[in-house]
Amino acid sequence: MSNTRGNWQSNLGFLLAAIGSAIGLGNVWRFSYMAHEHGGGAFLVPYLVALLLAGLPIMLVEYGVGHLEKASSPLSFRRIGNHYEWLGWWMPVVAMFGIMLYYAVIIGWCVNYFFLSASLGWGLDPQSFFFNDFLKITDSADNLGTFRMPILLATAFVWFLCWLICFRDVSHGIERASKVFMPTLFVLTLIMVGWTLTLEGATDAVLNNYLSADWSRINIFAHDPALRSQAIKTWVAAFGQIFFTLSLGFGIMITYASYLPEKTNIGQNALITCVVNCAYSLIAGLAVFGIVGFMAQSQGVLFEDAIKGGPQLAFVVYPKAISLLPSLNAIFGMMFFLILVIAGLTSGVSLIEAFTCSCTDKFDWPRKKVVTGICVLGFMGSLIFTTQGGLYVLDIVDHFITNYGLVVGGLVECLLVGWVLKTVVLRKHFAKSGSKIPIIWDICVKYITPSLLIILVYFAVKVDSAENYGGYSFDQLLLFGGGAMLACLALALLLALAPWDPERLKRRHQPEEDDLLV
Repeated sequence: MSNTRGNWQSNLGFLLAAIGSAIGLGNVWRFSYMAHEHGGGAFLVPYLVALLLAGLPIMLVEYGVGHLEKASSPLSFRRIGNHYEWLGWWMPVVAMFGIMLYYAVIIGWCVNYFFLSASLGWGLDPQSFFFNDFLKITDSADNLGTFRMPILLATAFVWFLCWLICFRDVSHGIERASKVFMPTLFVLTLIMVGWTLTLEGATDAVLNNYLSADWSRINIFAHDPALRSQAIKTWVAAFGQIFFTLSLGFGIMITYASYLPEKTNIGQNALITCVVNCAYSLIAGLAVFGIVGFMAQSQGVLFEDAIKGGPQLAFVVYPKAISLLPSLNAIFGMMFFLILVIAGLTSGVSLIEAFTCSCTDKFDWPRKKVVTGICVLGFMGSLIFTTQGGLYVLDIVDHFITNYGLVVGGLVECLLVGWVLKTVVLRKHFAKSGSKIPIIWDICVKYITPSLLIILVYFAVKVDSAENYGGYSFDQLLLFGGGAMLACLALALLLALAPWDPERLKRRHQPEEDDLLV
């Protein structure tokens, strides 16, 4: 074999890379807006419950499988059973060709806005600038228009950076980059939070809109049907946010854990990854609510009228607030968008690495050629999102991938580990690594977590069947959303059909015969 599998040089390097994968753009804009929309401080209750019943159990599954098999998700699941390799490919294929294609473009937006911050180039009306001048958005998804060169060039730059980091083996590429990026990210975030809380109106917004709790939003036993329905949506949203924010269902954590040395406390690492990621979301939320509170007070409007969700929070609300700062506007703006660029890159390289490792595990292709080929293909796939109508395509693809692609992958993953591999196999492996996992983990993996993911899919289907998502036409949803899903599935099945070298299928650890279902 031409490839020698890489290893992390230190447990700290692994943790920083894993945490970097988990912490992404959604930690800044998605979590904060969801907390506002679902009861402020009350949202933290279902959020933490979701962490314990879904996030941590699946993280333990992925760390355990990757470390046990010393393999990426396709090889790991192929060893579990001949019929499950497709799932192992589905996860990194969706991560690479379902998410990274548009994720790189969003990071490219952040790169553009980093430089725009120097001169506050978004002008007096950031909303009009973002949609009309920066994106030059068309009237519908049927009209893609032309390429936006500033976005295309920034996207090419993002893919180049990802290639540069992933080109070398994991210890000299991703680990070294994570040791620079993650401490920088943490320091910049703390500076931004501290700076934001000194602004007029910031503390009031944090206390009254972020930390104050509307408990009716989480009471699923409320007598009022409307309140009960809202509470159910809050709990579903919390579980969905936990699942997505931890990079679960991508095959990333399986891949990263496969590079760990034999003697590693993987249970402890899983807990640290989950806690630090969620803590970062909570801390970043202080800055988001603080800056929106400052802007609302400066303009004499209500907090509810000032805050917006999704990309608009970063590219409309924040620029407007930055323009209103009494001093050092450019420095604050550049700091904020640098944070987004770093958070995006650490997640982006992990999406690429999951697919890279899967290819090198199965085909024994040279890593450098695989990374180069993937990044070239990835950039070409990103081009559609750099058009004037790219935002529409991005919105549709993201909706389908996050609501169905990842959840279904995580669901099947839990059932596979819980009922085919059986949790007792991983439990013994955890024990060897010094981790004592409570019995509730087995119950979660077999029953609770799959049930919750089925509920997530049910509600997603219910909402989408009631009305077309985002007001898009059925044809647009089928072409871009359904098309992306089918393309990923076809590629996963095609890769799974390719033959293996029998030597690669041999288990690194042979479980005891009575531990496996026949």
